[in-house]
Amino acid sequence: MPVFKKPAIGTIGSAVVSIAPAIAPGPSAQVLRKLADLAIDGVSLLPGARHSAGHALEHKTGDVEAAINALVMSHTAMAGAQGFVTNLGGLVSTVVAVPANLAGVAVVQTRLVASIAHLRGYNLDDPRVREAIWMVLLGRRGVEELVGKGKLPSSPMGVATAPVSDPRLEQQIAEQVLRTLAARTSGKQTVALIGKRIPILGGGVGLAADGWATWAVAEYAKHEFIVRRRTGRPHGPEA
Repeated sequence: MPVFKKPAIGTIGSAVVSIAPAIAPGPSAQVLRKLADLAIDGVSLLPGARHSAGHALEHKTGDVEAAINALVMSHTAMAGAQGFVTNLGGLVSTVVAVPANLAGVAVVQTRLVASIAHLRGYNLDDPRVREAIWMVLLGRRGVEELVGKGKLPSSPMGVATAPVSDPRLEQQIAEQVLRTLAARTSGKQTVALIGKRIPILGGGVGLAADGWATWAVAEYAKHEFIVRRRTGRPHGPEA
């Protein structure tokens, strides 16, 4: 059951498309930082991660893990709906639509991962935590492969709890995350083009791919962001 006032599917798609021009240009870290700001602080009719976490916690009467499970369900459904709208509308087959779809998936997934981290006791304003949130979007296998190749220093948990923040790491992580998200979007675009004469196919691919990927990202986030708070509610005005 949704734990916040759920925007209509059309407004989700509109909000996603409206932010695409703002995130298109610039270095990878700048782009991903903008996406993180939108996801954590909120965009248009989509309230931010702290707000989402606070409402979920209130709905589940203070049970953190129940709130997290509810957030996973609602965001998985939201990602599926967003993917369905953008693909079904044919937007993913145009140059402009690829960043719009990428942005939509990234915002929904970042919002979910940030909400989980917040509920587990992590400071979303800490750059190390934000870098760890980005890393989770790569998925467990992606992170393990990059760590094995020496392209990333550690797991998301290792980055989130590192003694100091490394400014160079932000750009390194951002490049890997955007490359991975773009590859996933391109894969859906190819299938949508193959099914050009059957429009519903593109929507189905978007719904299934984005929904499944969001669920997998959430499971990885739950594994990496272990509980840091002994008792009590998350801190902050929207917690």
